[in-house]
Amino acid sequence: MKTSKAVPRNWYRFFLPSLTQIYHLFRIFLLPLLTKFFMRILIFFFVISVQSLCCQSNNQNSTVTNINSKPINMSNLDSNLQKISNSEWKKKLPADVYYVAREKGTERPYSSPLEDNYDSGTYYCAVCGNPLFKSNTKFNSGCGWPSFFEPVSKSSLIYKPDHSFGMNRTEVECGKCHSHLGHLFDDGPPPTGLRYCINGVVLRFDKQ
Repeated sequence: MKTSKAVPRNWYRFFLPSLTQIYHLFRIFLLPLLTKFFMRILIFFFVISVQSLCCQSNNQNSTVTNINSKPINMSNLDSNLQKISNSEWKKKLPADVYYVAREKGTERPYSSPLEDNYDSGTYYCAVCGNPLFKSNTKFNSGCGWPSFFEPVSKSSLIYKPDHSFGMNRTEVECGKCHSHLGHLFDDGPPPTGLRYCINGVVLRFDKQ
């Protein structure tokens, strides 16, 4: 009578990698990816925190409101707005507007009264009065900044690549005075699928 060979205990260990092999795989392949990922997250939150503190300081020095506010007085400035120096802009613009428009800053999320404004009308550049967005293109993105899916016209805005802080983004500027407005993303609603994330402080709203 034949006897069957006994199956050795812990036979599955022959098919599993050792802890040393797992450690080397993690250190060579996964650790660099995880380090890069978390570093980008830390940089992003650090930048947002610094910009929020700066914007909060600027907001304390300014009492300008952007809902139905009067256009900024553009007299005594060069008719070619793109040639105006930042020192001239600084004399003309409120501190919070200058910080975002000319220094490419970012206001604190949910700090703009225009974030929850859904009245009918038109949004203009707070610096030069250039028409930017119609109210029927505004939507609630939940990001904390006024969001739109389409500008008034193709010439209303200009676009520039933005690789600051280790991120690849598209910067949005006013097509007339080249002031910084915000950024463009591709996670918006139909029909364009775009989201123009705009700082409310550089917008002026005229109710229809």
